[in-house]
Amino acid sequence: MDADVTDSAGTPADPDLPAGDTPQGRSQEEPGAADSKKEPEPGKGAPQGEAADTGTEAGSGTDSDSDDGDGDGDDSDAHVPQGSGDDGKADADAGTDSVDGEGEGRAAGAQTWADHPKDGSASHRKRPWLRWAALGASFLVMISAGAGWWLYKKLDGNITTDTSAAAELKVYEKERPTPVVMDAQNILLIGSDSRSGDNKKYGRDDGGSQRSDTTILLHLAADRKSATAVSLPRDLMVEVPKCRTGDDKETREQFTQFNSAFELGGTACTIRTVERLTGIRIDHHMVVDFNGFKDMVDAVDGVEICLKEPIDDKDARLELPAGRQTLNGEEALGYVRARKTLGDGSDTERMERQQKFLGALVNKMQSNGVLLNPTRLYPVLDAATKSLTTDPGLDSLRDLYDLVRSMRDVPTDQVQFLTVPRQPYRQNVNRDELVEPDASELFKQLREDKPVAVVPADELKEKEKAQDGKPDDAGSESPTPTPTYSGSSAADDLCEQ
Repeated sequence: MDADVTDSAGTPADPDLPAGDTPQGRSQEEPGAADSKKEPEPGKGAPQGEAADTGTEAGSGTDSDSDDGDGDGDDSDAHVPQGSGDDGKADADAGTDSVDGEGEGRAAGAQTWADHPKDGSASHRKRPWLRWAALGASFLVMISAGAGWWLYKKLDGNITTDTSAAAELKVYEKERPTPVVMDAQNILLIGSDSRSGDNKKYGRDDGGSQRSDTTILLHLAADRKSATAVSLPRDLMVEVPKCRTGDDKETREQFTQFNSAFELGGTACTIRTVERLTGIRIDHHMVVDFNGFKDMVDAVDGVEICLKEPIDDKDARLELPAGRQTLNGEEALGYVRARKTLGDGSDTERMERQQKFLGALVNKMQSNGVLLNPTRLYPVLDAATKSLTTDPGLDSLRDLYDLVRSMRDVPTDQVQFLTVPRQPYRQNVNRDELVEPDASELFKQLREDKPVAVVPADELKEKEKAQDGKPDDAGSESPTPTPTYSGSSAADDLCEQ
């Protein structure tokens, strides 16, 4: 039993090999060695350095009870006393880890746990948490993107596209003015007074017919440093061209009041009437009904005004005390539409009130950061788009956003409102006519994208008086003064007037 030490296959042990190394060629000499490890013959100890090959527990002795004693190591249950023998100490010093008690060994040449990086187990424990965190972040991004896309599609779907107006305008393209300044924008804003549908509570439903209760020509300067809104009186006497009706009939050219153009031929007829009157090419148009205006006021939490006297107008469904106060959407609608019980009851005074209120609305949106805050801007866009009908060039949320973004840097004192110069019509004082050459001069300034100035009516009168008696050539060497008209700006405080 003290003869030369051999391993289980009878090959002389090489004391120069480090623990765990397998002599070259062993796999050919021991078929299936990776599946079943052979035990040393009874009475023979495992040579030092062979612990990685024998599969015995670290720190165990070398005695093994084999079922048949032939030393082939086939599925034998080894009973090894723990911690006995010098060989076990040698194995422990070699850094081997214990295997399970059933004697299953590692394959020849396999690395021990000591050979793995020291932080391997810690890294293994951390990776699942990192993966879960990444999955959670990805999920949140997907949810946010999905919600953003849903909101975008919702607002985009609110807008109604007026394709019929675009088609009719194309038919009459040769009659339309040519744009003078390409980067300037001229947008016609039309407030519909239809009483059909949701608007029937504001008056008699006359079968769905509609008139342009309010029409504003909005000029955006090419440099986007100013915006000028010119109101066109509904009772202004104008030339209305031939227009196509809803049942594809053609109306005759006629001299009549302005708002009848919308009733006769809709938006396209109104646009052509404005272009003939002003010589200004209309780039886009928007039609807003009562509910759209009301909901926009509610979306900005109301608009502040100041009343010198209390209002009690049953037709406008409006009852307000005097003084400074904030109007909600319903009250604001009654305020801008009231006519019989405010002032002299004229449409002229109503237009001025509408202009001042729109200025206060613009001021509210800019001062509260609505245009720069997506959270606050969304309700405004939602309210606006629900009751908005536009041409194909403004029928998407992106188009409207680009338009709003181009206006957000315009100073409030450069957002100006005025009414086209007019006076009572000579043949009917209940109608209006243009004051010339003032009206033509205004249209020329806007057409050529040149500045105009507005001041309150009383200041304009004082200015005109101061100029009376001066020679016509006074100040001729100075640059041509900016034409000044009676009006207001978004920066005006309604309670200080």
